[in-house]
Amino acid sequence: MSEPPRPARVPIDAISKQIIEQLQQDGRRSYAAIGKAVGLSEAAVRQRVQRLLDTGLMQIVAVTDPLMLGFSRQVMIGVRCEGDLSRVADDLAAMPEIDYVVITAGSFDVMVELVAETDDQLLEILGRIRAVPSVVSTESFVYLKLRKQTYSWGTR
Repeated sequence: MSEPPRPARVPIDAISKQIIEQLQQDGRRSYAAIGKAVGLSEAAVRQRVQRLLDTGLMQIVAVTDPLMLGFSRQVMIGVRCEGDLSRVADDLAAMPEIDYVVITAGSFDVMVELVAETDDQLLEILGRIRAVPSVVSTESFVYLKLRKQTYSWGTR
């Protein structure tokens, strides 16, 4: 299975970067308020935001606190593999409980992140991860306390 092509870099101007920064501060900020901050009309901001969404450069999402939703375990799992890493990553990405999958360089071939409601659920998910063909071993990193989580890298 060949790797899908990487999307081309989408050039954006300083105004679009300012719009992104406004939305990173508050994803519900009105187009009128953003327009006032960046010097554009509400309609112009709406068009630019839609273009950023349509190109896939940006998403506007709600970020939740897993603990408040009843997920007592947040875990990063390092996966060591043999063979086709893309296939393993695709198999792991297909698991609905897994939120984040990256192919990496270093001690692990793939890293995945997930939240689980209970230790029993985590154990069951680990069993399914270990059953993926070509997975050799896993190492789990259970989050004890989240100290920082930001999404502000978008316009540096």
